[in-house]
Amino acid sequence: MTTSRAMPGRPRDDQVDRRIADAAVELFGQHGWSSFSVEAVARRAGVGKASVYLRWRNKEDLLIQALSQRLERVSDVDTGTVRGDLVQLVRQQLELYAGECGPAALRLGFEARGNPELAKRHEELAQAQITAARAMVRRGIRSGELPKGTSVTFLLDALAGGAMNHAMALPAALRPLSPEDVMDYAERFVDFVLTSVLADT
Repeated sequence: MTTSRAMPGRPRDDQVDRRIADAAVELFGQHGWSSFSVEAVARRAGVGKASVYLRWRNKEDLLIQALSQRLERVSDVDTGTVRGDLVQLVRQQLELYAGECGPAALRLGFEARGNPELAKRHEELAQAQITAARAMVRRGIRSGELPKGTSVTFLLDALAGGAMNHAMALPAALRPLSPEDVMDYAERFVDFVLTSVLADT
């Protein structure tokens, strides 16, 4: 497991750690892995290059840990109704892809094929979405709110794909989305999808 390193005898400065991680995620989101460097991160964070190397062995360790810290996994939220659960699913996806770290989350999917460590992080995020959606749909089927044959795959494709497409299409001036805009879109989009799912019931 990748861990950051602190110089023996010197206490860690959490604010410096946070600035470096933020700078790493921002630069990766803007320019991708090919242009990512410790020097560029240090400049963006306003610290010396030595401060970065005291904490991380190389640029790959730095980026992987920064992404792990700043990109939140989608989790299962049980609100008591399948509609409420799916709204929370879409909300989390929008916060991931259209929030402050959205460019890095979107970039991760494109860059994952060429880097095993990035691929692993991307797979963790994707699997968390699948696990959360599966739990929500199963609860909805058990409660009778969803038809027994409801496909987790199709429902997740619709919701996750819609959230990601919405994030990618957002003009830069509208980023990051406000919490109110996130919830408004999540509720309206889930209602639209559920109308189709429940049409034949």
